[in-house]
Amino acid sequence: MYYMDKRLQYPVRVENPDPLFARQLQQAIGGIEGEIRVCLQYFFQGWGARGPTSKYRDMLLHTATEEIGHIEMLATAVALNLENAPLSLQETTAAASPLVNAVMGGGERPRHAVEGMLQKHLLSTGLAAFPGNSDGLPFDCSHIYASGNLAGDMFANVTAEATGRTLAVRLYNAAHDSGMKDMLSFLIARDTMHQQQWLAVIEEIGGASGLPIPNSFPQEAERREWSYVYLGSSATGEPPPQGRWTSGPSLDGRGEFSVRQNQPMGEEPVLGPAREGSGAQAEQIGPKA
Repeated sequence: MYYMDKRLQYPVRVENPDPLFARQLQQAIGGIEGEIRVCLQYFFQGWGARGPTSKYRDMLLHTATEEIGHIEMLATAVALNLENAPLSLQETTAAASPLVNAVMGGGERPRHAVEGMLQKHLLSTGLAAFPGNSDGLPFDCSHIYASGNLAGDMFANVTAEATGRTLAVRLYNAAHDSGMKDMLSFLIARDTMHQQQWLAVIEEIGGASGLPIPNSFPQEAERREWSYVYLGSSATGEPPPQGRWTSGPSLDGRGEFSVRQNQPMGEEPVLGPAREGSGAQAEQIGPKA
């Protein structure tokens, strides 16, 4: 069960509304790097978490709930950036508000700031945010990763926060409004914490010694001669670039990195003839038995 407080987690203020920036903010809501993605990812990871202790489940659910507040902040920011936006692209600067007059008449933002706004904001949402990205595509949950493996999920979470922080930094650099920069500086700080949080869990549950994931599978069942080999695939046989992954002890301490040229070990696949009634050409169907 969840509780609601009408106050925002952090102040959201817009002094100079910008319809184009409203569109860009949609990526932080419903893009694959956005807040809906991490919110649902942490919820489903938490709801499905198993183990002798509930602290990881509880931690995930606390953070997932925080992310709801981030969605709320961004949705508010989108709506505020759409205030006084023209209700049609044909609206003249004379009839528009001073903001639109500035935008369309060469003020702080050029005309394309209005022309670049999402028509979905005008036609479908009444100048409000929606669960979709900056191109207007709805969020489809295809990037929600909740595997039931705690370590694997933590690595996925680090990636999610890293790409989310990258997006937030790009939005900060694109922002012209001081209030938007302030809001984004808070969200960037929270992304910093969440990256550290997931890495801390990985460290707490064993770090590199917990590799490979899942560590419950017996490595004796692997073809161990291939477990720590970097395969080069140059057509000329040129060796690949050297790095930490090509020599020395593996990160889990269970092997030594080495390099080999990738070579085919299997045969050329030959499929049997098509079956009667399969819809293939007659030339593809083998002789009847």
